[in-house]
Amino acid sequence: MSGPKAYYVTTPIYYVNDKPHIGHAYTTLACDVLARFKRLDGFDVKFLTGTDEHGQKVEKSAAAAGVAPKDFTDRVSQNFRDLAAFMGYTNDDFIRTTEERHYRSVQALWNKLVEKDEIYLGSYAGWYAVRDEAFFAESELTTRPDGKKIAPSGAEVEWVEEPSYFFRLSQWGDRLLAFYDANPDFILPPSRRNEVMSFVKGGLQDLSVSRTSFKWGIPVPGDDAHIMYVWLDALTNYITAVGYPDDKSDSYRRYWPADLHMVGKDIVRFHAVYWPAFLMAAGLEPPKRVFAHGWWTNEGQKISKSLGNVIDPVKLVETYGLDPVRYFLLREVPFGNDGDFSHKAMIGRLNGDLANDLGNLAQRSLSMIAKNCGGAMPEAGPLTDEDKALLDDAGRLLGDVRSRLDVQAFHEALDRIWLVVRAANAYVDRQAPWALRKTDPARMATVLSVLAETVRNLALILQPFMPTSMGRMLDQLAAPTSARTFASFGPDHATAAGTPLPKPEGIFPRFVEEEAGKGDS
Repeated sequence: MSGPKAYYVTTPIYYVNDKPHIGHAYTTLACDVLARFKRLDGFDVKFLTGTDEHGQKVEKSAAAAGVAPKDFTDRVSQNFRDLAAFMGYTNDDFIRTTEERHYRSVQALWNKLVEKDEIYLGSYAGWYAVRDEAFFAESELTTRPDGKKIAPSGAEVEWVEEPSYFFRLSQWGDRLLAFYDANPDFILPPSRRNEVMSFVKGGLQDLSVSRTSFKWGIPVPGDDAHIMYVWLDALTNYITAVGYPDDKSDSYRRYWPADLHMVGKDIVRFHAVYWPAFLMAAGLEPPKRVFAHGWWTNEGQKISKSLGNVIDPVKLVETYGLDPVRYFLLREVPFGNDGDFSHKAMIGRLNGDLANDLGNLAQRSLSMIAKNCGGAMPEAGPLTDEDKALLDDAGRLLGDVRSRLDVQAFHEALDRIWLVVRAANAYVDRQAPWALRKTDPARMATVLSVLAETVRNLALILQPFMPTSMGRMLDQLAAPTSARTFASFGPDHATAAGTPLPKPEGIFPRFVEEEAGKGDS
């Protein structure tokens, strides 16, 4: 198909038995940064998020709240929409598994699997965790002193015996391993790939894909006594959103297979084992990548409702500001690893990286232009080797950041950008344009021109991470809206000498530490 290259990125669809927390915000933020980056880089992006609204856990939560499941899911799903708007996410679609388009898609996939003889009717007896909506082998469980059996996630399991339809997962082990070998970057980071391959090499059992013990779900076609297993239902959202079962549609052919499913590490097995097996069994292409990131702790403690230390992203933003929170979450921890949130670390990033490093660089550069160059972009004279080195380093940012984001190394991308931020600050100190104002005004103008161009490139490349702040920075550089994509990167698109610049204003104020602690819970 003609036109810009397509890029399809998805969050997991979030389970609606509770309100959203920092983990949901983190996953969607990572996808938002990728979507924004790719749009600025000329791609036709589809960015999907949504809510997973079926299953026994939702049925129980609705009953506990004294409302019908649909009323319950309507209310809780809206909380996730509200969070997306509050955090400035740019998703193009928000899918709910209670939508008619999704019922049609899931039942079509089921029928295709039946047609391919990949599903059969049997009976199931085994350990099931309602909280995880997952079955576990006896070997995966631990036993508490009170005799209760516990899944690896910490969820309590119960013994379930009922009729069930099964997917022939046991026949897909070798084909999955061959697929992983042929696509070494299908699962990232490598630690998750190793975990998944070990699981598959251990032998796969046929997967129960229906339940009869509750009713809140999508009925199995032709057998209303059975509700589809929630993961077969949920995972199908990714193809529902691009038009399946019409796999000949422009949308499906343009966006599928997805470039990236972003998930938390607790659900990598469903996305990297079950999902590609379902798709290949139905004659459909699997996604190009599943990236499983780590979890956050809070001041060194595991986050849990019982401890009362759940981090509310709304309160965090109200305390520190939206762009500083976006920056911190993707800079503080190597993406893919577990990380610890602390107010001390947050304040350190805000005051150190943002106020002192980037904010001070922009503020003092633009203030000197306002004071010494008549408030207009100065004209550069002959460039020294040092001038060229800084401009060249800034000019390489686009390619360097692109390659890092293509493997979801957000922290490495930001580290690379900050090398230029620090180099530019060191350049200011060495060149001392405030002294050049008296001794060599022409050289001062050149130095300030180099700094303004460096700041412009920094603001361009940081837009996906901190869109509002970098929009303000580009405003102060008089960059027209049409010159804020990555096509405007580099010296050929520098703001013309003589262009009037607005009065500079600080973008990242220092945070007063006594104000910390308001964003806890």
